[in-house]
Amino acid sequence: MSQFAEKRPLLLSLEEDNTVRAVLAGLSRPQKTLPSFLFYDARGSELFEKITRLPEYYPTRVETAILEAAAGEIAQHTLSGAVLVEFGSGSSRKTEILLGTLPNLFAYLPIDVSQSALDEACARISARFPDLQVIPTLGDFGEALFLPESLGQRQRVGFFPGSTIGNFVPADARDLLSHMARTLGSSGKLVIGVDLRKDLSILLPAYDDAAGVTAEFNANILARLNREMGANFDLRRFDHKATFNAAEGRIEMHLVSRRAQRVTVFGRNFYLLAGESIHTENSYKYTILQFQQLAERAGWSSCKVWTDPENLFSLHEMAIAP
Repeated sequence: MSQFAEKRPLLLSLEEDNTVRAVLAGLSRPQKTLPSFLFYDARGSELFEKITRLPEYYPTRVETAILEAAAGEIAQHTLSGAVLVEFGSGSSRKTEILLGTLPNLFAYLPIDVSQSALDEACARISARFPDLQVIPTLGDFGEALFLPESLGQRQRVGFFPGSTIGNFVPADARDLLSHMARTLGSSGKLVIGVDLRKDLSILLPAYDDAAGVTAEFNANILARLNREMGANFDLRRFDHKATFNAAEGRIEMHLVSRRAQRVTVFGRNFYLLAGESIHTENSYKYTILQFQQLAERAGWSSCKVWTDPENLFSLHEMAIAP
């Protein structure tokens, strides 16, 4: 799971909406899938925030503690007058830790697909840091970005917390890191959170909590399709399942059909057998060396790595490789 901001409502036009095509294509595969960004409508975002406060869900609180401990050292490595660029800023809560320590920032540039999330975060940050120039940028951080010319040649420090990188298959993660390198430029740096491999007794409950919040979060993707694509999923006919795929090194979230059933999405029928699943999300877990090697292939070199005492989570500071 990651802290993507909520997406726009779906356009109910097959010809105009890539999301509709992606949903129909995913449900047509032998292993049915749904794009994970569909989790983050208003209800999904609310549920995810609730997940981050659960005792089983370690990533948010552990990364926050690491960031608080490392912020001063990150500031020492950042040039005065730099620009902080946050990819997929969402609520920007963790960002405030860096903003409070980075020296004489020229500007903070949050990038997000949600105008409402940008507005809310920018209003809060502007109130807390009234002398900081905040330049919200509406868009998908994975696509071509044209940053304001007013930034000039100032150092750009990217920020990508939450282990969102783990939601991408490694090849796509490498491409995204390469894209970030191009966006940040030759003097750029990147501070990125990466979840680590660990004992399954810790890992699995983070994605299948006792209170059932993650199960509700997972099922909400079907509720969204019912609302926005005219689907007729009966949520009572699906069970939440989180499992670790050791061969791929990832947590997988699935919705498992309790019975044989037919569902209709955008006027098309799909059939599920009893026990058949819809794969909704991946969350890759890395060793520190694995992630460093992945980043190197994308043009980055490792500068510093911070972890918590239990080695649950890691925070990496990287620079463009010479």
